[in-house]
Amino acid sequence: MKRSAALVIAAVLSASGPALAVNPSEQLDDPRLEARARDLAAELRCLVCQNQSIDESEADLAKDLRLLVRERLVAGDTDEAVLAYITDRYGNFVLLKPPVTGSTLILWAAPAVIALIALVGAGFYVRGRRKVAGAEQLSEEEEAEVAAILAKRH
Repeated sequence: MKRSAALVIAAVLSASGPALAVNPSEQLDDPRLEARARDLAAELRCLVCQNQSIDESEADLAKDLRLLVRERLVAGDTDEAVLAYITDRYGNFVLLKPPVTGSTLILWAAPAVIALIALVGAGFYVRGRRKVAGAEQLSEEEEAEVAAILAKRH
């Protein structure tokens, strides 16, 4: 009984898609403009939540930004003009995928630099292990010397 209930709950949860915070009162009558607004809202970061787009966020600021996007689209702005309008006011941080600039270059390059450092470090480690594993064996004379030295100590 418990198992079937758990399966039903799991099926319902897996079938449900991501919840979007757009209220019906915010939606535009023109389906093409609404689709553009949703696409743009998916590209903009909620400045309160920071890990969600404004399309997903229920924060008041996200709602205000969704309404602003729709207002600019109704005014006839292109998608690029809407994004420019919002980034002029909030900076590149409002974009979920900020452009590569001098100030964001380190953020874009950091993963590659860290991976390169890890690969170089791994190479040195493996090379060092091979030297230890491939060290030559002592000759019979050297083994005799070591045995003699150890015998003198005891």
